[in-house]
Amino acid sequence: MSNVLKREILTLVRKPGSDLDEVQLSEEFSLSRTPLREVFRELAGEGFVELRENRGTKISDMSHMTLRDFFLAAPMIYSAVMRLAARNALADQIEKLKGAQEQFREALRSGSSADRALSNNRFHEITGEMADNIYLKPSFNRLLIDHARIGMTFYRPQDHKMVENLTAASDQHDAIISAIENRDEASAAELATDHWNLSRHQIELFVMPGQLDIPLGTFS
Repeated sequence: MSNVLKREILTLVRKPGSDLDEVQLSEEFSLSRTPLREVFRELAGEGFVELRENRGTKISDMSHMTLRDFFLAAPMIYSAVMRLAARNALADQIEKLKGAQEQFREALRSGSSADRALSNNRFHEITGEMADNIYLKPSFNRLLIDHARIGMTFYRPQDHKMVENLTAASDQHDAIISAIENRDEASAAELATDHWNLSRHQIELFVMPGQLDIPLGTFS
């Protein structure tokens, strides 16, 4: 159940700020209230939901204030994570990152906007694992939740410029892997900033999302 709810939150099936109905979810997942509330506590600890005394549980909001804080903090945290990833990455983690990049490229070729956002999220989750820092990890994981939700617009391109941005994002992933593999901390941090700037302007499109995907057959 936890993984299903996470996916639905990240892909906006469950909208930011919306309430979670305990009765409906208990029936849907055949769970009693006690284990259901354990799931809620787990999700709250990771930043997916908010527990409100006497008012139930709701999906973490994305207000103008939270988005402002997101855009202020994200470039600093992403840069720090990438720098530490280049310093600390293990060989098996690098292989995992390469596998995540293959899944990301496949999602760009033939996946839905949800597939693209989630595969991108998995790529960055692995860099957080590589960084291996107990102070950065909670903040980074919380950022990734909103990054994925905003990414539902970034990965639903409406014109060819946006398609070009997706190609650039994929190319930047390759460059990030190379920098991490070469232990080039400065390049990894700089690439994190470049990668962040590529999608920064999509905040306006998140507020007023577009309609349909357009073909992405140019990916190779």
